[in-house]
This record gives sequence, C-alpha cells and structure tokens, in this order.
Amino acid sequence: MENYENRGYIIVTDTIPADGSRDVSDELQKLIDENPNRTIFFPDGIYRLDKPICTPAHPQKSVDLQLSNYAVLQAGENWNSDEAMIRLGAIHPANDIRTIGSNYSFAGGIVDGMNRAKGISIDGGRETHVHNVSIKHTIVGIHIKRGANSGSSDADITQVNIVGSGDTDSIGVLLEGYDNTLTNMRIANVFVGVKLCSSGNCLRNIHPLYTSDYTDYVNSCGFWDLSGNNWYDYAYSDHFSTGFRTSNSISSTFDNCFCWWYSAREIAHTAFCAEGKFNSVVTNYRMGFYNMEAENKVLSVDEAGGRGIFCNLSFDVNKVTDQTHLEYLTGKIL
Repeated sequence: MENYENRGYIIVTDTIPADGSRDVSDELQKLIDENPNRTIFFPDGIYRLDKPICTPAHPQKSVDLQLSNYAVLQAGENWNSDEAMIRLGAIHPANDIRTIGSNYSFAGGIVDGMNRAKGISIDGGRETHVHNVSIKHTIVGIHIKRGANSGSSDADITQVNIVGSGDTDSIGVLLEGYDNTLTNMRIANVFVGVKLCSSGNCLRNIHPLYTSDYTDYVNSCGFWDLSGNNWYDYAYSDHFSTGFRTSNSISSTFDNCFCWWYSAREIAHTAFCAEGKFNSVVTNYRMGFYNMEAENKVLSVDEAGGRGIFCNLSFDVNKVTDQTHLEYLTGKIL
C-alpha cells in the first residue's frame, strides 16, 4: 500500500470497506480526525452510516471530502439522530478566513438519507463549498446553520440535486445562517423547496418541483422567505400551491422568476403570498396557470398598504380569479 504522505491524499477504501455491509461512521470519523488538511477520497461503493460524521471548522484541522460519482453515503437501519448525516464544520469551531485550510468542501457522489435522515449540514466555519452532489430521500437536503461570523456562514452551494422524503416536514434547503449563495439546483419531492430564516442570501437558477402525494397541499410552498433582504434570480416554483411566500411584511428582491402549475388536481394556486404587507420588489415575473383551476391568484396579502411593486407581469389574464396584484402594478401585463 502506498504511503499517505507520498501519495498526498487519502483513499478511504485502503482501510474501510465500501460494500454497505456494516456501519463505518466511527472509522470515517477517525480518518477525518487523524488527517488534518488532507483530501479524503471515496471510491464508488456504499458507505453505511449509523451516526453523523463531522468535519472540523478550524483551518489547520479541516479536511476536504471528495466522492467518486457513484460513491454513496447511506443512512443505515440503525440511524437515530436528528442531525444531518454529514456535518461540515461541526467540530473544532473557528471564524478564520485568513489561515490556509478555511475553504474546505464536500464534493461529488450521493448522499442517501433512506427517508430517515437529513443530508448535509453546515454547522460552522466559513467559505464552505458543497458542489456536484446528489442528495436523495432526505428529510432536509441541506441545512445551513448560523455561521461563525456573527451568524454569517458565507457558504457556496452549486450543482446540487435534492430529492426529499415527500412528507410534510420535508425541506429541500433550510437556511439559518446569513450571506450564502445557492446556484444551479434542482429539488423535488419536498413540501417546501427553500426555506429562508436569514438574510443576505442569493438564489440563482433554483428549481423546486412538487411531486408529493398532495397531503396538505394547500400549505406547500416553493420558496418561503421569513427574514427578507434576500435576492432571487430565475427562481422557479413548479406546482407548489404557493410559489413564493414572504412572512412578517418583509422585503426581498425577485427578478425573472417563474411559477408553473401542470395539473387541476387542487383548486387554489397562488403565485406570490405576502403574510402581512406586500413590500417586495418583483420584476419580470411569469406565471403559467393551468386551465381548469377554480382559484388562481397572482398575489395574496394579509394586510393592505404595502410598499411593494410588480414591474411587468406575464400570465393569461383569463385564468386569474383575483385582481389584488393591480394595486401594486407598474409596467405592463403581457
């Protein structure tokens, strides 16, 4: 066996089986703990986890987890944790972007929650990068917790596909930390596509699709913003009862966004719902309402008198049953 020091990176299968026959979480944790500032590579195979594995946030202890395309981290039958399967920055806390080693990441492969576990969480550190990952059958696909920099986590998530558990507690991405960037993501079989409990986040080309069994469908939502001061560019809500929801009269910016419904199974579809007043800026918003719904709304508000605007809308006016949006309209309806 080639020496780790000579090769320069760690291959997991040199010491740990990838056949899914037993729990390897403790062995993987030991490998992480004993190899600071190393890339740890997972060849194709199944790695069963009965408990979470945690990576360090401290730059001098951090590791980079790299998975081959068909390497699967799979939640075992004995999984019994409320935490995610992979917890990035969960040990050795640090708030340090100057020391080499701060920009650790998780890349590639498949994370399979087996409908019993959460997928990946970012618990601490800064500059964390998750990319080119397929996350399957999870309760929460990605959970970004409050970050080390006064709540800012500064994470970058890109080229990630998520398939949830389909239950009413299933969320694609849950954001609690501030100042994150999400790009090029597809999300399916969740009740809420993206839930934002923080501000300063940028979402670009994010496409959640509702594919669940319509249990409590009226409360399903593509994007749910509870904090405000977030930016959306081509965020695409596909067949959720509500496309975009803002809470507490907050204000965010939505550019070139899209809502679409492909079925008449439910009777109430709302493109934008403001819990409280409508205070957001929405430009070039396109909606595709299905022909046969009894109730289609461009905008629903709890309180009148908001300062928000719709600048240019595109939808079939013959399919809309409520005109609340006209009070906030600038520009044209196409």
